[in-house]
Amino acid sequence: MTVAPKRPAMTLAAHFPERTEVEWRELAAAVVNKSRPEGQGLGAADAVASMRTALEGGLEVDPLYTRPADPAPLGVPGAMPFTRGRALRDADVPWDVRQLHDDPDAATTRSAVLTDLENGVTSVWLHVGADGVAPADVAEALADVRLELAPVVVSSWDAQVEASDALYAVLSRSAASSGNLGLDPVGAASRTGGEVDLAPLAGAVRRLSDRGEIRAVTVDARVHGDAGASTTDELAFAVATGVAYLRHLESEGVDVAEAFRHIEFRVSATADQFLTAASLRALRRVWARVGESIGVPEADRGARIHAVTGGRMFTRDDAWTNILRSTLATFGASLGGADAISVLPFDTVSGLPTTFSRRIARNTQILLAEESNVARVTDPAGGAWYVESLTDEVAQAIWTAFQEVERAGGIVDALANGVVAQRISDAVAERDTALANRSKPLTGVSMFPLAGEQPLERASRAELPVAANALVPHRDSAAFEALRDRSAAFAAEHGHAPRVAVPTLDVPRAADRRIDAVNLLTVAGIDAVAADAEAEATLGVGDTAYEGVSKGMDVVAFLSSLLDETGAPA
Repeated sequence: MTVAPKRPAMTLAAHFPERTEVEWRELAAAVVNKSRPEGQGLGAADAVASMRTALEGGLEVDPLYTRPADPAPLGVPGAMPFTRGRALRDADVPWDVRQLHDDPDAATTRSAVLTDLENGVTSVWLHVGADGVAPADVAEALADVRLELAPVVVSSWDAQVEASDALYAVLSRSAASSGNLGLDPVGAASRTGGEVDLAPLAGAVRRLSDRGEIRAVTVDARVHGDAGASTTDELAFAVATGVAYLRHLESEGVDVAEAFRHIEFRVSATADQFLTAASLRALRRVWARVGESIGVPEADRGARIHAVTGGRMFTRDDAWTNILRSTLATFGASLGGADAISVLPFDTVSGLPTTFSRRIARNTQILLAEESNVARVTDPAGGAWYVESLTDEVAQAIWTAFQEVERAGGIVDALANGVVAQRISDAVAERDTALANRSKPLTGVSMFPLAGEQPLERASRAELPVAANALVPHRDSAAFEALRDRSAAFAAEHGHAPRVAVPTLDVPRAADRRIDAVNLLTVAGIDAVAADAEAEATLGVGDTAYEGVSKGMDVVAFLSSLLDETGAPA
């Protein structure tokens, strides 16, 4: 037998000179200072500090990560602390491709479910209630599902018991069926403003004592994330909710390990792919610690996570950009080791999705899994110093917020006494400021808006009745969409959108500055039009009047108002 010669290890970076961190800081400072005025250069430490990025929840990203002096063991999938995954990933079925269906027409939903399953979806998610499928129609919607092949889960805000009973009746038709009955009393009370009723949990768990592949409880943390909670707070509330369910079930005589098995988490995946990956890794670590503290066998401590593209990041205007956000979120969820992933259709803000938008949603994750090969490796980001450091920070932030909720009496009391609402309110206020000044840009909305866009026409969803104290969704783009709506109302009354004359002034980078002004106006749905050429020729910085008003312009915008006396942005 011929033995292949052993090849030397590849030294891809051998020709690069070695640099110390001190040298890197000096090189980085030289680059930063190129864009600063002469004599105002930053020292190495200040230059590096200027390159740090702040994330929501008090997290901070450094410009450079290096191997720690005493790195913690990375661990392995399927073992404590479960950071690297609940189990080894199956290369053939790396995660569950789970599609959401909420069309109230049972026949339409039944057809859509079958189409999705025939084209790559591996499980079904029905949303039931006033804003989804009626409980009585669950059986009809799932009539064509091969229950031994495709798991089915349900969610509901206002009819959880009815939804779980309806799904249980369907799943009982097959001994090999699997899924989740979707009970989440804390989530339901948070979303509707009602009272938390934990009573149905124990009965549902006992009913499934001989059905090991069916679970009873889903902690749907999206209710907090969609309302505006930071990523770390969303996961902290999820852990606190899971702990509340464990305590209740144990008090009802349910074995704690059995109760632990029944809990699945549904969390938001955002367009920050690395934060999403780190968050899922951190959630598994924290939940495994909870399991360890109550005596759950190690093999059973891994959290089951269903990641859903976050509704808060979706935009109504230029909805096609939602496909890009969903792709990043799905990639992050894959890196983080989600057990199931759902991609919301790009037109979900406008109403019920179409066949095309559902196809794009399912294909987003199918293409990532099968063509990018990201799914062939378990925990592909594991060992990257940035991801490991961010995972540590997120886990610490989750645990700190979880302890605050526990000090407030647990998640049920924290909802009642305003601790949860206050943390969400603080996060919304901080985020809205960044959105308003566009330091947190929204592509297609606050940056690079699409002029003359025609709104998508979709069938409307039924509205969910809620009380005054309900946690209602708070999308990031809502304020900018309100500006667009005001311009649309003006256009309906006057026959044209508001118009602004934007002259090109004789200042440095005049053309670029005019483009910036035009884009800023388009954000609010205002038409920017060229000013009169003769008048433009006479304009200079400091002019305060323009004859364009008499030429039919609703407003006259002077680029000089954006400049100081030196021509720099004011």
